[in-house]
Amino acid sequence: MLEALEKSLGIVTTAARIAEVDRTSHYRWLEDDPEYKEAVRLIGEQTIDFAESHLHKLIKSENPAAVIFFLKTKGKARGYIERQEIQVEESRPLSWFKE
Repeated sequence: MLEALEKSLGIVTTAARIAEVDRTSHYRWLEDDPEYKEAVRLIGEQTIDFAESHLHKLIKSENPAAVIFFLKTKGKARGYIERQEIQVEESRPLSWFKE
């Protein structure tokens, strides 16, 4: 199953079909086997690395959508966001607020 997950870039349904394993077995192994769970996590990380490498290729080829996506996700601290995110320290009802 782990080899199939690598081939399918972590897509469980596809991997289960390749490995001829029931999807529920995969989820049971995730719960019951810490080594399996860690191996699956690492496959997920490899998949992200793979996708990032392709994103960087698109950026190098001056693909505008790739550049914008990268800046919106990785450039937030530099102001490349479309909305403001406000962190609230205190949680209380807004009933005190009147227009």
